[in-house]
Formats: sequence, C-alpha cells, structure tokens
Amino acid sequence: MNIKLLVDGGAMKPGPALSQKLGPAGIPINKVIDQVNVSTQAFKGMQVPVDIVVDLKTKTFEVNVSSPPVSGLLKKEAGIQVGSGLQKKIKVGNLSIEQIISVAKSKMPNLLCNDLKTAVKTVIGSCVSLGILVENMNPVEVEKMVDEGKFDKEIKEEKTEVSADKKKQIKEFFENLKSAQDKQLKVEAEQKEAAAAAAAAAAPAATPAATTTAKVAEKVPAKPAKK
Repeated sequence: MNIKLLVDGGAMKPGPALSQKLGPAGIPINKVIDQVNVSTQAFKGMQVPVDIVVDLKTKTFEVNVSSPPVSGLLKKEAGIQVGSGLQKKIKVGNLSIEQIISVAKSKMPNLLCNDLKTAVKTVIGSCVSLGILVENMNPVEVEKMVDEGKFDKEIKEEKTEVSADKKKQIKEFFENLKSAQDKQLKVEAEQKEAAAAAAAAAAPAATPAATTTAKVAEKVPAKPAKK
C-alpha cells in the first residue's frame, strides 16, 4: 500500500486521513510520523511530497521523501513564506545566480530538462511568478542573459556557493528596494484614504425642507381604504 502525502517539513502531525489508512493495517501511526519528521527535517518551513510504502504482510513501512516544489525551494532561499501577490509591482526577494543553480541542480530529475542551463531558465521562470529578483534584476531580463551566455561560466562549473561580498550586496540592494516599495505603498494608502474622505464629504446631505416634509408625512395617518 502506498500513501502519498504533502507534509510540513519536520513538523508532520497526526490526522484522520492517515489514521484511517494505517490503523486498520496495524501500523503504529506515531512511528510513521516520527520517521517522516526525521526524514524531512532539512525542509523545515516547506511543503514536502512524501510517499509512505506499507507492507501489509510484514507490517513494516518505508518513507520516501521527494524534493519540495521549485517554488518551495526558492522561497527557502529567499527567506520568505509566500510569494508576491503583485509580482510586477512588489518584489519579495533577491537571489544570486548561484542560488538559482543550486535549486536547478536539486530539481533536475523532476524538471525533465536536457541540461542544467535549461533547468536554470525554468527556475528563473518560477521567480517571475513569485516576485523574486535575480542578480538585482527582473528575472525576465536574466532569462535573456542566460540565453546570451552571460552565465555560462557559473552554470558550467555548477557554482552554488555565494561569496560573502556578493551576499551583502544582494541583501543591501533588496533592503533599499523594499524601503522604496514600502514608502510607495504608504503614499498610495494615504491617497486612497484622502479620496474616500473627499467622496464622503461631497455626498449630498438631506436638506432641511426635505427632512421636515418627511417628518410631517410620518405624523399624518394613512387614509383607510374605501370599501
């Protein structure tokens, strides 16, 4: 029996779906959960595909862990929980080409790519939808640079280590960008509030005459219907 799950790395918890499948088979659920958590410890904070293979005859099980989705690996590299909901306007991270190569290497078997360069482009494409910059640039531009051979040396060497100086530069660039984004969002929020206040102030108020007429109408009893 195979049980396919998507679990929180290192933090799987008991659930009715698992209990219903393992309980009748006589498999200790706590042992399964402990093994899954040990096997996925390296992927904390990410959703991890897990395949639990159960031998019903011997009452034994095996836990097979697959690599998390590309999006999960990219979010881990960027140190974020979620991607941007406004990818074109708001950026949520900034990665180096070395980090992209690292993700591409780990996902090569699942990406169906013929070479690492193609895999790198695929990973960069995922950065677009998440709102993550690459090398301080829009990932669409970086894809073109990969096509032009600008990163052939790093890809050929399968370089995944980032120097301390480059890490600092990547981080500082994004911090400055985020500060500018936050200021712009604040300005836009203030403009929306001002527009709403102006609209409320411009809304037509009831005139005294209309108010008096309404009050008189309330006091005059309705005429009974003719029989």
